[in-house]
Amino acid sequence: MAEALVFSIEEFSVFDGPGIRTTVFLKGCPLRCEWCHNPEGQSFSNSIIRSDNGCLGCGECLRRGEKVDGKVVRFTESSIANCPQNLLRYCAQKYTADELCAHLSKNFSILNASGGGLTFSGGEPLSNNEFLLECLSLTRGKVNRAVQTCGFASPEVFNRVLGECDYMLFDIKLASDEAHKQYTGVSNLPILKNLDTLARSGKAFVIRSPMIPGVTDTEENIRGIAEILVKSNIKYIELLPYNKLAGAKYPLESREYSPSFDESVEPCLRFELFAEYGIEAVKM
Repeated sequence: MAEALVFSIEEFSVFDGPGIRTTVFLKGCPLRCEWCHNPEGQSFSNSIIRSDNGCLGCGECLRRGEKVDGKVVRFTESSIANCPQNLLRYCAQKYTADELCAHLSKNFSILNASGGGLTFSGGEPLSNNEFLLECLSLTRGKVNRAVQTCGFASPEVFNRVLGECDYMLFDIKLASDEAHKQYTGVSNLPILKNLDTLARSGKAFVIRSPMIPGVTDTEENIRGIAEILVKSNIKYIELLPYNKLAGAKYPLESREYSPSFDESVEPCLRFELFAEYGIEAVKM
């Protein structure tokens, strides 16, 4: 039985697919997007987070933390045990597929009545593919099963997950491979290959794109994305404006959020550019 770390389960979500959904966030992602607003979902290992609400400033957690060149790089079990206010905790819980699906099943009747279901997100759920496939198999025929993915996976993994899920939310961030490597740390070539597979599959899906000021919202990038969609005969995309609270969680892990773009600038959604290519763009 496969296991995975789950760092959040959000019930009654209305933004992660059709209807009312329960969204499961699996820990671990191969990308390092500059604008990531779930930094606790990046690492594949469990991490310790600290709330500053009620912190006495005693510094005990830092003294007990692991240090490199005198700087704390992560909290430790000793940090948790010695916080007088109990403000430190592991950010994720380990589940087997059976355990998670049993926990989720209590809301299936509500989800089904709304035309909703389950959505597996992350992190990147395809990076926990064995666990994901077990969960999809265990819930087959019981509830609609969606997967929210950046598409970065081997063709073999992508095809297996695509064949098992009912619906897919697929991100396209940057059309240029060079820019994709710069801002996410990985190539977009596997992503575009999997997008082509998705477009030809007959599976229900939606394309989404985060609009990051000066990065993904440029005319060059929008036209590049539109051209990619046209080649795959995709006529609809959902635009996700930059979340200005993206950096809020980084201090919980004693990390600094320092994007290279100006996050004070409102992103340009450029609906008219998509329209030039016959693509309907909708703000989410």
